Amino acid sequence: MAKIKRTTVIVASAVVALTACAPAGYDGANSSAAEPVAVAAAEPTAAVEPEASASPGASGAPAAEQAPAPANVQLTDQLVGKKIARMGSVVVDQEGFILYRFDKDSDDPPSSNCVDKCAQVWPPALTDGNPQLQGVSDDKVGTVTRQDGTRQITIGGWPVYRYIGDKKAGQWKGQGVGGTWFVVDPNGKKNLTCLPTGTPKAVAPPAAGDSGGSSSGDGGYTY
Repeated sequence: MAKIKRTTVIVASAVVALTACAPAGYDGANSSAAEPVAVAAAEPTAAVEPEASASPGASGAPAAEQAPAPANVQLTDQLVGKKIARMGSVVVDQEGFILYRFDKDSDDPPSSNCVDKCAQVWPPALTDGNPQLQGVSDDKVGTVTRQDGTRQITIGGWPVYRYIGDKKAGQWKGQGVGGTWFVVDPNGKKNLTCLPTGTPKAVAPPAAGDSGGSSSGDGGYTY
């Protein structure tokens, strides 16, 4: 199992935004964009804890920190570093969905500024501290504790996310969204191999009872 660097952070708010550099299966003609999410921002604060092992039964952090994630939280169980056509080096989760990083986050100290509506569009990659790694070095993987108490995976210190605009594995419609969202590589760096023309906007947050983002309308929010 990977050795996770533990960092506790109180997250602030953030922004989001859409599409990509024509990934396989992407039909640009049928993809309309919504205005990016706006959420009030505050300065994040962080406190670094001693490094602790991600292996079951490891000690080195308070017992409360070792508690499993809530039952209703979807976890990212696996990180796979791989190369795909046109985009090059990426990291995908156990379902093959590409992960992203956000320029308005921080890697030193690790902090997430994507919450509320932003996190509905860009779901954080959450963990119980035991993700399986393949093609991603364990010394690049850590966690940051979010405002709701869940733990988000970091790569190279950067919190990572999925994008609800990606409807199937292998798509990268989130590349370049708002000029702040980019595909993450196995070292935590931005993959700038395939960038869209212009600055795409994000899909709207899902409506109540909807598991995906709206493909039209502005969702009632602006920058």
